[in-house]
Amino acid sequence: MTTTSDLRSSTSSPLVEDLDASGILTSIRSRKAAEDQAAADVLALAAAWADLHPPESLHGAASFTTTGGLGREHEEPIAGPGCPLVAEFCIAELGTVLGITTTAAKKLIGHALELRHRLPRLWSQVHTGAVPAWRARLVAETTIHCSPALTPEAAGWIDTQVAAVTGKIGPAQLDRLLAETLKRFDLATPDPAADPEDGWQHVDPRHATIDTDDVHYAGTLHLEADIDLADGLDLDRALTHGAAVQKALGSDLSLDARRAKALGDLARTQTALDLFSQGKTGSKDSDGLPVAREVVVHAHFDAEFMPDGQTMFGLTGRLENGQRLALLDQLKSWCGDSRTKITVKPVIDLTRELSAPGYAIPDRIREHVILRDGTCVFPWCTRPARGCDIDHIDAYDHQADTEHRPQPGPTSTQNLAALCRFHHRLKTHTAWRYEMTAPGTFVWTSPHSHRFRRDRDGSTALDPPDALDVPRPRRP
Repeated sequence: MTTTSDLRSSTSSPLVEDLDASGILTSIRSRKAAEDQAAADVLALAAAWADLHPPESLHGAASFTTTGGLGREHEEPIAGPGCPLVAEFCIAELGTVLGITTTAAKKLIGHALELRHRLPRLWSQVHTGAVPAWRARLVAETTIHCSPALTPEAAGWIDTQVAAVTGKIGPAQLDRLLAETLKRFDLATPDPAADPEDGWQHVDPRHATIDTDDVHYAGTLHLEADIDLADGLDLDRALTHGAAVQKALGSDLSLDARRAKALGDLARTQTALDLFSQGKTGSKDSDGLPVAREVVVHAHFDAEFMPDGQTMFGLTGRLENGQRLALLDQLKSWCGDSRTKITVKPVIDLTRELSAPGYAIPDRIREHVILRDGTCVFPWCTRPARGCDIDHIDAYDHQADTEHRPQPGPTSTQNLAALCRFHHRLKTHTAWRYEMTAPGTFVWTSPHSHRFRRDRDGSTALDPPDALDVPRPRRP
């Protein structure tokens, strides 16, 4: 029988075809064990990378920017209390080498530090092969983002409760176990200063989250919420009523689709009624009510003029919101709403070079760059270009004109690119460098000389180092 060590990577290899059922299962199990070990090694290496880059080595400490109450943004550390801080700008290079976003790299390093410093039993289980890295990271994600933050003692207590079984139960069971363990710890260590009648509200689970970055090709997005029981029952009755009204008016949509439309109608009409009842002034629609909050959707469709003078649109296009496919029928349904305002803009020739004197970027050039780049042009970043800074690739010299020297960084589409605020700061304050090799194509070089190309098709690693014998990290 063919051994697993002889197995080649291509499934079309005759060696694979020669394996019987037992051999296939043995090989798959061997490969899965190797995959788990590699993931454990990545965690150890991520922690070692963090050790090499304390905050004082570059600038500030890495953190997550989150939105709290009243819409105010605040910074959260990437790991819990007791873990070392990490320089914010070192994370991007690790992410690009791994082919993941900077945010994903932050999570990887945060999980590694959380496990090593606050969940040591689970960390050890990962490196002995008893617990897959992804399961341990689920626990770390929970302990990092608890509110209020878990003390090192609390995290250690949770570690003792879950480490032995994390590798033996499924993800849903693990989630329930973590929730129960957090509650048990909360009940076992009451806060003497807290009101005992309010203990059940120690962690407020209420939220209403809409993922505006993940737009489905049909023009929908995901919403989830935990709300008060009374509010939930009222909302359910309102959606049921709205769905029934639509059916009575002749709608042939499914009940789920009618309830979803009722939620949208409720959002628009309730905004208008609230503003009206509070006596707010402002622009009004034809029905006399204030216009509900504006939501702007940028959709791009190809079109051609027919011999009879009509315009024929393609069946599909692209939404800037979420960088997703858009269906023409979906767009027509939006435009059919009487409260929808439609603005049609002329097509921009993205191959034409535009320039302007001075440092300020005119709107026509900004729009050109936004449409050309689509997103932040840093490797693997997906931030929409419309919310990005427009960066001068070669820095603009404010003294060049007064000293009668050629301008090294002109305000031209050939010298401008969309960068999100973090990657703009990264380029400005570190050794990261990039150049535009063609319109919309950029080549980046990291501080350790790794090179990446970013174009409209995505990001690609260039000149990868040769696959030599790389030392594995020492197990703890």
